Amino acid sequence: MLSHAPLHGNHIRLEPLERRHIEPLAAASAGDPALYRWSPVPRGTEEVARYVETALAACDAGKALPFATVRLADGKVIGSTRLYNFEFWEWPAGHALHGRTTPDACEIGYTWLTHSAIRTAANTEAKLLLLTHAFEGWQVLRVCLHTDARNERSRAAIARIGGKFEGILRSHRMAADYIARDSARFSFIASEWPAAKQRLVHLLDRPVLNQSTPDPSLHAH
Repeated sequence: MLSHAPLHGNHIRLEPLERRHIEPLAAASAGDPALYRWSPVPRGTEEVARYVETALAACDAGKALPFATVRLADGKVIGSTRLYNFEFWEWPAGHALHGRTTPDACEIGYTWLTHSAIRTAANTEAKLLLLTHAFEGWQVLRVCLHTDARNERSRAAIARIGGKFEGILRSHRMAADYIARDSARFSFIASEWPAAKQRLVHLLDRPVLNQSTPDPSLHAH
């Protein structure tokens, strides 16, 4: 079982998702539905409850680590994100990585934020926390992100923080508008992580991020 502990930043805290987060998450997603054009985001207490139960079942099965995103300034739950789609490669006996108990690769997704948090440092810092946990805690070799191929803003933003575009996966997942969507696939690999981390830290150090700059990679899923 992978350790599922809070991840602490300067702007947000990623808390392991629990049932106590259902009502706060329902409140967080209650804004303009147009905000979630590209990502299936649960709305209303019943949908959020099903969303949380599904995430907890995946966590119990060792398939995901879901988080609630909490803003430190006021303690409010402002969204959710997770690490999931873990890959455990079959390293041969005698190889230095044989028998490792942490993933060799994983994905970041199910990322969404409430309206008031979108043009802030929240999502950038969440990516920094998750990528740091994956690359420096688990020593993964690759982290992937997918976004709807139609979402040009998200694609540009993921590239901006260092994600490398790998191509389009056709009819990859169900889209928020209930079609078989094409997904743009991006990845970070271990050798690129130091430079990507430096880029993320630099973005967080820029005051403009807290004012009007679109938050990188929102709605990657």
